[in-house]
Amino acid sequence: MSASRTKFYLDKQNSKWLGVCSGIADYTGIDVTWVRVGAIVFTIVGGFPWTLVAYFLVAWMAQNRPYGLYEGPEDEKFWQGVRSNPKRSTAEVRSKFRDIDRRLADIEMMYTSRNSRLANEIDSLR
Repeated sequence: MSASRTKFYLDKQNSKWLGVCSGIADYTGIDVTWVRVGAIVFTIVGGFPWTLVAYFLVAWMAQNRPYGLYEGPEDEKFWQGVRSNPKRSTAEVRSKFRDIDRRLADIEMMYTSRNSRLANEIDSLR
């Protein structure tokens, strides 16, 4: 895949207008409704001309999200976590690999050890 999963993209598939708010929601992992409400509130409270200028600049400068960037919801959540806190994501992946390695070692130990009960069960199945 040539597209970077840690880059900001406009999300045209879930957009209402130009895809900026849905892109921010996809990038941060926040619900798109809260991002849209926050943008409207910020515009009304005091950022009127600058919010719209920033919105159009982002819509003009950012690329559209490639189709099939994520393989599923788990993949999407994982990459949102990587963008928000890369060190924590790396630690989670290491932890999962350690757990898988431990379980595999337990299976190898059970298979290669002199376990008479296991040998009797296998013989009884023959």
